[in-house]
Amino acid sequence: MNFAVLVFPGSNCDLDCYKAVEETIGQKVDYVWHTETDLSKYDCIIVPGGFSYGDYLRCGAIAQFAPVMGALSEAAKQGKYILGICNGFQILTEARLLPGALLRNRSLKFLCHQTPLVVANANTPFTSDYKEGEVIDIPIAHGEGNYYCDEETLKELQETNRIVFRYAGNPNGSVDDIAGICSADGRILGMMPHPERAVHELLGSEDGKRMFTSILKTWRDQHDAAAVR
Repeated sequence: MNFAVLVFPGSNCDLDCYKAVEETIGQKVDYVWHTETDLSKYDCIIVPGGFSYGDYLRCGAIAQFAPVMGALSEAAKQGKYILGICNGFQILTEARLLPGALLRNRSLKFLCHQTPLVVANANTPFTSDYKEGEVIDIPIAHGEGNYYCDEETLKELQETNRIVFRYAGNPNGSVDDIAGICSADGRILGMMPHPERAVHELLGSEDGKRMFTSILKTWRDQHDAAAVR
């Protein structure tokens, strides 16, 4: 399985994501610069956290126009797995690959600490190794993690089971305690907490490791099924 980690000017969690893939599931992973226009060789693309383009205008607003985003949209149409973490989630909403927006935290302060999350949907390519309702420990590090959407969008997310993670004790004011959502086909996940920073007990938690094992397991199952057909 081939992974790509996108790198924008200002990305600072690209190394964390690279190491998480390399050390937890041992799959091939490349850094891909924001000027790239072809992502066809990759099975999963990770849009990492950080401060793309210095968060000028607002988080993710400039990154959405980078050349690689056209390739990312094409990858989404092809059903590739896409994981946006923190600033990556902000970029995915700005690019309209996921609905809603990320606003300033309710406290207007940057938050950086371990956070309990409830797995609201364990039936996605990113969460198959978790149990629904399970509480996991994943760190957050953001100033604009307050997820917002209108009532119609929220109702759709709820009714179609697209809320993947909820905060157990909402730290930032997100509507319906939302910490992560997925696309209608389940192949795009955006989340504010950082699973790549929770892949070993030395980091304070290894609960994020199962996100990467879930992706690999789902991909292998899909390819084994295709081979049988």
